Amino acid sequence: MDIIRVKTHSRTELLDITGEIQEAINKKGLTDGAVIAYVPHTTAGIIVNEGADPAVKRDILAVLNMVIPDNFDYRHMEGNSPAHIKSSLTGSSVQVIVTSGKLAMGTWQRIFFCEFDGPRNRKVWIQTLKEA
Repeated sequence: MDIIRVKTHSRTELLDITGEIQEAINKKGLTDGAVIAYVPHTTAGIIVNEGADPAVKRDILAVLNMVIPDNFDYRHMEGNSPAHIKSSLTGSSVQVIVTSGKLAMGTWQRIFFCEFDGPRNRKVWIQTLKEA
């Protein structure tokens, strides 16, 4: 298992970590199989989505913030209930096929670390799976 370290700078943000995941694949020498990226945090997530237009990231965060507002009568005393809910919706892992040593993704697709309770120092655990 490899660990990618992520430093976030805002309360909520999406950070493109596709390159770091590809580096982990290269380091392991994986040619064909899959890679799992797992976020071991309850207030962060991970998604695959469009990376060509930065407006997509803004729109995703804007809608999540609208649907899950900060000013609701949450019971969790730590004050980060919205982050827990957002991470539940985005999920804590993605799995992507690897072919010929490269992530097999659509033209516009990228892998994003989703920060919902930043800024923080975070980790993403990377596990490669070799094709049998």
